[in-house]
Amino acid sequence: MFKMTGLLTLGALGASLSVDAFAAAVGKGATNQRNRWIDALRVGAVFGFFEAITPAIGWAIGLALSTWIAAVDHWIAFFLLLGVGGHMIYAAAKAANAGGAPRDEGNNLGRLIATALATSIDATAVGVSLAVMQVNIITACLIIGGVTTVVATLGVMLGKHAGSYIGRYAEILGGLALIVIGGSILFQHLTATA
Repeated sequence: MFKMTGLLTLGALGASLSVDAFAAAVGKGATNQRNRWIDALRVGAVFGFFEAITPAIGWAIGLALSTWIAAVDHWIAFFLLLGVGGHMIYAAAKAANAGGAPRDEGNNLGRLIATALATSIDATAVGVSLAVMQVNIITACLIIGGVTTVVATLGVMLGKHAGSYIGRYAEILGGLALIVIGGSILFQHLTATA
């Protein structure tokens, strides 16, 4: 059984998952003229909170099913990460073709929470992968949430100057990183059993 316990790997996973939040935060920064660090940190903390709890939900689902899927867990992790990463690349390409308008989550807390939840749904699927890989979920959630908080906070501040251009390319890179992590998991398992 592959055990993904490295902080570096979890940090890379957190960075990959945070690109949706980054893109939305860039949109917020591009459309809001009042971008102080405290406002940016508030946005980052909301995104980080939801990005931290959704993998735990997926992890619980994966843990409940782990006895039935133990023989194919590496394939499940690979295809989930491939699907999430592929969808991120597709969404970024679709936004580019549609003109790439910034995704503004609005100024009120309700809209911000709805956007944060929407951008963290992919982390639920990744949470299933974390369960089958026997990852310490508390550590994983803290790292993913912390990385997302920092990335989204920076996204708000950068959005004021860069608009949606950075967000689109960050989403593509994040999707590619998830695919690489999934491929690495599959490769390590297949070479260990060969």
